Amino acid sequence: MHPESNATPPLLRHKAYEAPSVFTPENLLREARRQKEVEEGRVPAVCLLDPDGDIVRNLRAAGRARKSRHWPCYHTDMYEFEHEGRTLGVVGRAVGGAFAVLVVEELFAMGCELLVSVTSSGQIHPMGNPPYFVLVDRALRDEGTSYHYLPPSEFVHLDPRLRDGLAGAFEKSEVPVHAGACWTTDAPFRETEEAISAARRLDILSVEMEAAALYAFATARDRPVVCFAHVTNQMATDAGDFEKGEADGSRDALRIVAMAVDALEKAGVPGEKL
Repeated sequence: MHPESNATPPLLRHKAYEAPSVFTPENLLREARRQKEVEEGRVPAVCLLDPDGDIVRNLRAAGRARKSRHWPCYHTDMYEFEHEGRTLGVVGRAVGGAFAVLVVEELFAMGCELLVSVTSSGQIHPMGNPPYFVLVDRALRDEGTSYHYLPPSEFVHLDPRLRDGLAGAFEKSEVPVHAGACWTTDAPFRETEEAISAARRLDILSVEMEAAALYAFATARDRPVVCFAHVTNQMATDAGDFEKGEADGSRDALRIVAMAVDALEKAGVPGEKL
C-alpha cells in the first residue's frame, strides 16, 4: 500500500504556498496572443466577473458592449463598455471557483486594478424576499481552488481595507445590500438538508460557487477583489424561482458595482483613481 493512501487527501498535499508557480498567466497569455494574433494591450482598470452571463448578454443586446481587442484568453471573451463615466471590462460565464480564478489571474496579469464579481446565489438565511444582494465579507471554503492558494481554514475573508472602504456605500441602493457570509460550493446539486442546516448554524446568508476561491486568490496575491452574491432563488424548491429583476438583474447589478467603485475610489482603495 502506498504510504499516503490513507493519509491526507491529495487536495491538501504538497502545497508550497510561498513557492512561485512554474505555469504562469503571463506565459499563457503570451502564447495565446501569438496563436490568436491578438494585439498587445491592457484591460480596463475595473473589471467585472459575470458568472451567469446576464450582464454581458444585456449589454450586448442594448448595443453598449464592444469586444475587447486585447483579451487573448483561450476560454472566454471580454467586452468593454461605458458606465457612469468609466470604461469597464466584463467577462461572462466563468462559473465555479476554478474557472473564475483562472480568468481573474489573467485579468490582473493584463492590468486589472480592481475585480468585482456578481454571481447569482441561493438563499440560506433569509434576509427578505429575493432578489437582493450580499456583499460577501467572508466565504466558507467548501470547494477546492482556495486550498491551492491558502492553508486550510474554515473561512476566507474580504480584505479589511475594501470592507472598510465599502462601509455605508449602499445606503441609497434601491435593492437591499446585506454584508455577510456565503457558502462556496463546487457541487450545487449536493446542497443537502444537512449541509444547508450546518450553513445556517454558521449564520451564512447564501450559497454560490466562486467567492471563497476568489478571496483566497486575492489574499495570496494581494489583489483587490470584491464579491457580491445576488440572492435570486430558494433553490427552486417552489415554482417561479430565479427571478432577478429588470434586464435579468443586470440593471441592479451595475448600479451596485458603480456604488462600490465610487466608494472605493473615494476611500483611496486600491488607488486614488480607478
